[in-house]
Amino acid sequence: MARKVFISAGGSGIGRCIAEAFLKQGDDVFVCDINQQSLQQFKQDYPQLQIAYCDLGQMNAIQPMFETAMQALGGLDILVNNTGISGPTVAADELSFEDWTQVLNLNLNSTFMMTKLAIPYLKQSNSGVIINLSSIAGRMGYPFRLAYSTSKWGIIGFTKTLSMELGAFDIRVNAVLPGAVDGERVQRVLQARADAMNISLEEVTQNALANQSLKQFVNPKHIADLCVFLASDSASSISGQILPIDGDKQRLT
Repeated sequence: MARKVFISAGGSGIGRCIAEAFLKQGDDVFVCDINQQSLQQFKQDYPQLQIAYCDLGQMNAIQPMFETAMQALGGLDILVNNTGISGPTVAADELSFEDWTQVLNLNLNSTFMMTKLAIPYLKQSNSGVIINLSSIAGRMGYPFRLAYSTSKWGIIGFTKTLSMELGAFDIRVNAVLPGAVDGERVQRVLQARADAMNISLEEVTQNALANQSLKQFVNPKHIADLCVFLASDSASSISGQILPIDGDKQRLT
């Protein structure tokens, strides 16, 4: 039987990979995103997908969008909170209050609002699941990304507490913590770093992977596979957990 799945920020990147994985399971999937072009392209590739534009940084936009999603899906079994922005890369004393607030608003406040709205529907499900996307920055410090790291640590406390509250309703809540994800974005960052340091891309890549056990960036499809597993019956005894998927990264510098 098809499950009803909602994924925030699911129009591209990790969110799209997660949505594709559930679509391939035969589930009914609804995604929202701020990028209309990405949404339309995704819909074109998967006509069965249901989509909605939403700026999740605007709290008053979340409830009407969510109600539209529930009408389209006819309920909810799985919520994947994938929303997040990194904010500026600056020292703490140079971080503006506006940038700090923007990161925490989107990464934490919108996740709270989405989850609050989802809980009554998940209580009616026979297999309610919440999966929160945190980050490697949610288990270690991340210099010059204070707001981002703070928000991702916040997702851990959010996850642990929710699992305790919702366990009585057989709703499982877990957090997934990706490291650096392979793709165009990380390659652009590495190339810019190589150019700035006047060294090769290969050397920059080796340096970036030096402090982790597995010398490779994270395949976004593996993140999606982990989410599918956490939502499956095989994971029915797993809740309140933080699950890093980062090649055993030892530190962030």
